[in-house]
Amino acid sequence: MKLFGGVETGGTKIVCVVGDGPDNIVAETAFPTTTPDETISRSIAFFREQMQSYELEALGIGTFGPVDLNTESATYGYITTTPKPGWSNVDLLGGFKRAIPVPMVIDTDVNAAAMGEFTWGNAKGIDPFVYYTIGTGIGMGGMVNHSLLHGLTHPEAGHMILRHDLKRDPFPGACTYHGDCFEGLATGFALEKRWNVRGETLPDEHPAWALEANYIAQALVNTILMLSPKKIVIGGGVMQRDVMLPLIRKQVVELLNGYVQSDQILSGIDTLIVPPGLGKKAGVLGAIALAQTFAQISG
Repeated sequence: MKLFGGVETGGTKIVCVVGDGPDNIVAETAFPTTTPDETISRSIAFFREQMQSYELEALGIGTFGPVDLNTESATYGYITTTPKPGWSNVDLLGGFKRAIPVPMVIDTDVNAAAMGEFTWGNAKGIDPFVYYTIGTGIGMGGMVNHSLLHGLTHPEAGHMILRHDLKRDPFPGACTYHGDCFEGLATGFALEKRWNVRGETLPDEHPAWALEANYIAQALVNTILMLSPKKIVIGGGVMQRDVMLPLIRKQVVELLNGYVQSDQILSGIDTLIVPPGLGKKAGVLGAIALAQTFAQISG
């Protein structure tokens, strides 16, 4: 049996698994994200223990970023300018490579989740498509021509600039780089800063959710106009609120105002904008899918 390792390195917790897909996870662990040394060491210890029982073909890592994905760079696999304290300029990939002798690949956590959804989830075999996570941060990954989106670096759609009606929403934004960019206006952290309570405590009828849906809808409209995806999958903690998807879909249609003549927008918006089929497992299962693909390419 060919088994693969998957790591989802999140801002608050790390998930590590061994398996070959959603129906065959033979080992799993999760623990809080602390210092780089402690976090990487605990992850390595998990895989070393599992390798006493299972043979790993490859390991895939999906991480919060920004992360250097240029294989020609001296800092390939490093987490770079993250606002997470203590994690800037950390050699994440190198830490694993020095300790675990298997082929290894790294990408962003949202690209990993996109790969998971493309392989097994609600975007299975669909190209192009994009995956958004809306939670403590905002990120986007996606698939175009059967390849994950990369370019100068990796997509940073969480920092796109949106219309900000200061009369409706005088909140200045919470992004340390851009103030009122998408992430500065619509993360769970921004919700809490704006309303002075945690978002999950707000009732469905609170104006916070209509405002949140508007910002997310603006971002999705920008994405539809730029990339023309056949599917948009949206996950993350903010999207756990049941009222959000219907509000977002409605506002996307209103903002497009009939310009994009596609049946999926005009009459099938529920099939265009969908939740992740893999739920909260999209990222770590996507890390396994990354490992599988990398193993095939590297032979």
